[in-house]
Parts: sequence; C-alpha cells; structure tokens
Amino acid sequence: MRKYLKILFLCFILLPTLYIPAGAVSAKSAVVIDADTGAVLFSQNCDEVLPMASTTKIMTALIAIENGDLSREYTVKKEYTLVEGSSMYLKENEQISVLDTLYGLMLMSGNDAALAIAGECGGIDAFVQKMNDKAQELGLENTHFENPNGLDAETHHTTALELAELTAYAMQNPTFAQIVSTETYTSGTRTMTNHNKLLKMYSDCIGVKTGYTKKSGRCLVSAAERNGRTLVAVTLNAPDDWNDHITMLDNAFELYNPVTIQQSGDVLGEVSCQGGDKNKVQISGSSDITIWLTDDEKSNIKCSISGRPFVYAPAQIGQVYGTVNYSLNDNIIASDRIIFSSKSNILPPKLSLLEKIQQKLLSFLNII
Repeated sequence: MRKYLKILFLCFILLPTLYIPAGAVSAKSAVVIDADTGAVLFSQNCDEVLPMASTTKIMTALIAIENGDLSREYTVKKEYTLVEGSSMYLKENEQISVLDTLYGLMLMSGNDAALAIAGECGGIDAFVQKMNDKAQELGLENTHFENPNGLDAETHHTTALELAELTAYAMQNPTFAQIVSTETYTSGTRTMTNHNKLLKMYSDCIGVKTGYTKKSGRCLVSAAERNGRTLVAVTLNAPDDWNDHITMLDNAFELYNPVTIQQSGDVLGEVSCQGGDKNKVQISGSSDITIWLTDDEKSNIKCSISGRPFVYAPAQIGQVYGTVNYSLNDNIIASDRIIFSSKSNILPPKLSLLEKIQQKLLSFLNII
C-alpha cells in the first residue's frame, strides 16, 4: 500500500489535471482517478473531510466478502429490520444467504442489510472495527466509520480521494465487481433493482454506489471502463451528481489515446542457443499490442522478458520461447507470447579422428 500511495503522489504531481469549466461540476468535493495506476486525473476539493452516506457500504461489502463463506444462510433477527432509511425489506426469521444480503446492500442500499451483514460477521462493534482497521491498512488517514450503513454520525467521514482509492482497491475483487455491476438481481421471490442509474445512463459504467442523507447531500461513486482503462469517479455533496460523473468521466477518458507498443514480429532481442549451427536466435513478439495511454504514461512504459537464459537446438521459427510483459508504474498492462523469429538447426554429432579417416577413405573409394 505504501508503494501505491507513492505512485499516487507522483502521478498527482506529474499528470495534467482535466480542465472542466467552473460550475460544470456541482459537487462540493470531487475526484477522478485511474483505478490501475492511482493517478489523479481530476480533483476539486478532493481532500476535504466530509460525510459519505451510503457509499460507506463499499467498505461494508468489502469486509463481508473478505470475511468469506458468502453462501452461508442465517436467520434474520428482529433488530436487523428496525433501522431507518433505505431497505432491502428483510423480514424477521426469514432465511437468507450472506451473498443475497450483499446484493440487497449494494443494489437497494439496504440499511437493514448492512446491520445483518455486520451482525452475522462478528457483531456490529467488531465489524465496524474491521472497517476502520482496513481503512488504516489501506492508508486512508482521513476515513473513519461509526456504523456499517452510512447514517450520519459525528466521526463518520472520508474524503473524495480516499473513497476513490478504497473503491479502486475493492474493484479488484471479482465478487465485489460482479455485485456492483448488476442492474437487477432475483433470488426466490425477491427482485432487486440497482439504485445506481448511471449503469443505464453511461454505457461504460461498471458500478459502484449511491448515497444520500440530509447532512451529506447526494453522494456517488462510479467506475467506468473504456478501451481497457478503468476510472473511478467520486462526488460528495453533489446536487447534480449523475451529470457530474458523465462530465468528469468523459473528460478523463479523453486524456487517453491509442498507442501501439508492439507489432507482431518486432525483434525483442536474442537468446543464446547451444548445440546449433547458430549460437544465437532472435526472439520476437507474436501479436500487435495497442493500449490507451495518457501523454505522460507513454514514456513510462517498461518492458520485461521472461524466458530461459539459453536454449538448445533445434530452435524453429514460431516456436514459443517465453513471455513479454509491459508495465506502467509496476502494474502489468499488457502481455504477449515471445517466439523465435530466426532458427538454429542442430549440429551433426562430432566424429572421432578414426571416424573422420574412415569417412574420407570411404569417400575416396566412392563407397559413400
């Protein structure tokens, strides 16, 4: 995590931020980051400490998923159903799985689901402590939780930047990513529709979570993927959050352009070959690789080759040698197979002096 934060700090300094005209973003605090590199692409008061309402449930879901055994069923307790605000409408004594409750948490923003998950994953106090421990582990110094649902509390707060960092981390979890990208989920007689309208409004959107209280205002975290690049946008206290996110994401994606970093057949180097008529053979990439990069990223791509230190003949053209990885800030962004692009035939066995004399004699006598 420390390495991640160092990368984030450097990118914040080096990357140009988006130009968005004054008034185009309604949010009191907003940020867009690259989910893979942590680079800050746009910011507006992104370090201001603010309440985050039900976007809290990003951490709630993450802790529950990392706790494991999502298929486990439990019996709903009465105290889970008595919470105020948005609900997935759990019923006392019903049997439901932790996984189905997670869908109710993230799609319907169920405060009852949050209490149930916390209660069934060690108890509310212990669960909230896990949330705060995770925030500390991720280096989120201005993030603190008092509950698992996001209802207003004096020290329940975060920043837009830290919420984006948390979300980028959570989206690496396949279960989390699957849940928050789901528009409608049905289990038994219960059908749940995602409150995140951006999933329908913005074709590249792949999640994540809405939130609202009178104190926090409208809060929204979104993730979007285009041309292999994933961005996370956060707005806190944003009256026009849907349009804020569309504006921010569209402008952020415009910073990326297609760059061909490898063409099929590009020679990547040579490798020693033993026992062949050539002591070295060329190695090349087998595919065209085009990725979308910002102008600053283009000069920071690094190439690393994985393969044997030497090979034995015969080495044939097209034979697979190893792998090439292209990385950006220590994150692998593209990979390809490496093949031989020249050949080395196996040498005939060496003859002893007697065998050489015999061969010459037979040749002289026209026997061979």
